[in-house]
Amino acid sequence: MRLLLAAFLLLLGAGPANAAMPHGLYLGAAWYPEQWPEAQWEHDLQLMEAAHMNVVRVGEFAWSTMEPREGVYELDWLARAISLAAKHHIAVVIGTPTDAPPAWMTSKYHDTLGMNADGRWREHGGRRQFNYASERYRQFCAQIVAQLAQRFGHNPAVIGWQIGNEYTDESFDPATRSLFQQYVRQRFGTLENLNRAWAADCGPQPFTDWSQVPLDPARGGPGQLLEHKHFVTAVWRSFQKNQIDVLRPLIAPTQFITTNIGGLAWSDNWDHYAISADLDLASWDDYVGQGHLDPAKNAMLNDFVRGWKRQNFWVMETEPASVNWAPINNELWPGETRALAWQTIGHGADAVLYWQWRDALNGQEQYHGAIAGPGGKPLPVYEEIAQLGRDLQITRSALEGTKPEARVAILHDYDSRWAIDFQPFTTKYDQQKVLLRFYTPLQRIAERAGDAIDIVDPNQSSLDRYKLLVAPSLNVISASLAEKLLGYVRGGGHLLLGPRSGMKDEANALNVQRQPGPLTEALGGRVEQYYALDAPVTIKSTNATANVWGELLSTASPETQVELRYGVGNGWLDGKPAMITRKVGKGNITYLGTLPEERLMADLLGKAVESAGAAGEPFAAELPSEVEACVRKGSGRSVLVLINHANTAKSVRLKQPYRNLLAAGVTQRSVSSVMLAAQGVAVLQQEGGVR
Repeated sequence: MRLLLAAFLLLLGAGPANAAMPHGLYLGAAWYPEQWPEAQWEHDLQLMEAAHMNVVRVGEFAWSTMEPREGVYELDWLARAISLAAKHHIAVVIGTPTDAPPAWMTSKYHDTLGMNADGRWREHGGRRQFNYASERYRQFCAQIVAQLAQRFGHNPAVIGWQIGNEYTDESFDPATRSLFQQYVRQRFGTLENLNRAWAADCGPQPFTDWSQVPLDPARGGPGQLLEHKHFVTAVWRSFQKNQIDVLRPLIAPTQFITTNIGGLAWSDNWDHYAISADLDLASWDDYVGQGHLDPAKNAMLNDFVRGWKRQNFWVMETEPASVNWAPINNELWPGETRALAWQTIGHGADAVLYWQWRDALNGQEQYHGAIAGPGGKPLPVYEEIAQLGRDLQITRSALEGTKPEARVAILHDYDSRWAIDFQPFTTKYDQQKVLLRFYTPLQRIAERAGDAIDIVDPNQSSLDRYKLLVAPSLNVISASLAEKLLGYVRGGGHLLLGPRSGMKDEANALNVQRQPGPLTEALGGRVEQYYALDAPVTIKSTNATANVWGELLSTASPETQVELRYGVGNGWLDGKPAMITRKVGKGNITYLGTLPEERLMADLLGKAVESAGAAGEPFAAELPSEVEACVRKGSGRSVLVLINHANTAKSVRLKQPYRNLLAAGVTQRSVSSVMLAAQGVAVLQQEGGVR
């Protein structure tokens, strides 16, 4: 019950204030000194220092080395590794080793192991075999973390802590099921409230005892499935806080706490905004996998990560040109690894760390890309990363204290994500692709003026700073969120809702008003019916089509204007409104009920940006389609990062003079145009301060 209460309070947003933020920009790698003879450590660190690396992450898989037997701690080797790193001017982030419990623990204390959804207990020999809800496992975690914090919490070479590694697997053991039942009992109070919220009469029969509530992520009503996700988020957050509460009193206030979020940031096992709330900074693991960098998608994911805490972040892991887990583990093109790193920096990353420094001799990721081979000799990608290190040496002072700034935000929340994932209605409604369909033209519009796009949870974020809010699939809109959005619009903001918005309430039940639910009255219109599209539909007077999803809109107020209609030959949608808008207070609210093709979507969003007054002044006469522009501002500076994602050279003509910081021998010279080589990068500082 104590754990349950803590988890529930955390879900409601309880948690300590941020304690520390690292200063400056960092480049480094995951380094595993415990895997190599100590005589080889200095050679590794000399190569890192020569590549201008200034940080390593250590320890996150080393529990069996740190505590080889229960209660016997051996940390001298780690102290020597940290001291040697400091000698080479390399800071250290310590990973708490709680993703990889030692065999002595899992064999002696069976309750520290998790259970798969099929009822099978996990076994030792991999990773993440632990039970994240086990009180005993958390006690062991607290003990090892306390040992580390007492030893290194005030070591000046240690700048931060990473809790565990890529939270992933939940557990379905009987104790965790009982905990879930306690959780929903505390959440709803009575079975009557639970049955009402989950509309248990509309499918499953009403529950008559709390012990009947299943822990099953594959079946159950929408309300039950949504509450299961809330529970998983709360348990992971309390698992994390169990270690935060040990660290905070024992470490220096300058040392930060984070965790590396995997799944290419997009996983929806739990709520990333909630998990990040108790951390000093967000960090994620940015991998390309098979193929080559998709610039728009990766830009969106970086902006998504920046929105978790609405501040700059770290890339705690990224690939040194290849991975081992993709269907085809190809190598990135020459220059692409550097371009990928600069893209993350342009979107707000203050650190880039590669996984991993040196090829492992054995293990699950034996073939994974590395910077040095198993014998310690640099691999071909080493020189490219060293070039990135030289880049940062030159630009660090210009970039420090800067961040991306946005006038437009995309609204994203996990309840809406989960609600649609539970019942997609069509396999074509891929939410990442839907978000990208809105993001890509918005980002292209913003970058031409040196702006960014924020991706934020509207329930957690202040919205008044934005001129335009775009909600691609805000499926769950509670009464309180509706009031918050209406306050934004009445005050002069512009809100554009995409398909499926406002279909559900906070219990994942249908809103009786139809879409957009509690915003229907303000919109002066609503969705009469929704349709999964098996073929594109035409849009009247546009020579364009839409696909995947179509909603038949109606208007109920003479003030509501029809902005777009479906064409003919579309069945139920023939001639019906596809997009409507209404002025509300000083702003307006718009509902788009379908997913237009790229050209029309860009036109619609361009007009929305213009109407909202969110369009800035372009910094270049023209930006080639394969060149990305990112601007970081702050401390009286404006720094423009240009990245050529093409394999041919591109030229950019600037409207104002900039200093080309990376141009050899002409760093202080003003330039009015830049030639970017294939996969080339330019970092430019504006003359005369911030634009």
